[in-house]
Amino acid sequence: MAHGWGMVSGGDLEDYAGAIVGAGLAALTFDFRHLGASEGEPRQDIDPYRQIEDYRAAISYVRTRPEVEGERIGVWGSSYSGGHALVTAAIDRRVRCVVAQVPTISGWQAAQQRVSVGDLAAQREWFTRDREARFAGAKGQTITMISADPSEKVAYPGEESYDYMSAQGKICPNWRNEVSVRSLELARTYEPGAYIERIAPTPLLMIIADADTTTPTGLQQNAYQRAYHPKRLLLVPGGHYSVYTEHFEETSKAAAEWFGRHLEKAPKKHWSDEDTVLGTP
Repeated sequence: MAHGWGMVSGGDLEDYAGAIVGAGLAALTFDFRHLGASEGEPRQDIDPYRQIEDYRAAISYVRTRPEVEGERIGVWGSSYSGGHALVTAAIDRRVRCVVAQVPTISGWQAAQQRVSVGDLAAQREWFTRDREARFAGAKGQTITMISADPSEKVAYPGEESYDYMSAQGKICPNWRNEVSVRSLELARTYEPGAYIERIAPTPLLMIIADADTTTPTGLQQNAYQRAYHPKRLLLVPGGHYSVYTEHFEETSKAAAEWFGRHLEKAPKKHWSDEDTVLGTP
């Protein structure tokens, strides 16, 4: 289990892990490289492809633990790491089941919906300047993640992002309110939805918020429709961060039940239509 964009272990990630443990399973939470308690330079650098490798390294690690049954591994991710969970389940058959909560589906399509054409063009120029400066030996630029000032240029604008991340930052001492510009450029190229058809026969639970503008609801719903069975969908009302706040009990319980069901010792061989929809608002 690992958190979303720039977030670290502690806070509500441990609450989700607690729900898993409460269902009688073991849970490993970790920080991605360059973030939190993990090593790696430069700090605050978010590379989705390396973070997927971090998931796979975590799987390798837990399979060495004597208290863990190495053939019964599930993966949970949320937001940016929800996209990683999709990719990991698609390419690593050691994963027996997966929960992807409000997952990133397409960095490019999400940007088209969230950012104006003019701002997108300005960002591309910014990314190019930063890349060429780094090539020449300069240190990469960083940008503030969130701000209470709506006029400040930040990676995650908006009151909802500020409220959620700042609240988590207060209880996660390793969290830092900045991210590399390189991270934003990489996010524009990240397309975890391209792997959705490759996940089956690994059971997939997707948890989606019906008014999500951060990882747009429509992109998630379209990806879910393309996924093959066995799969389930939990749709909750609200925005992106509602899954962590007002719907925490529902979303954590759904994940724990999904893992409990599919990490049982005798895997199910047949799947019924009830696997398609878990709940709607």
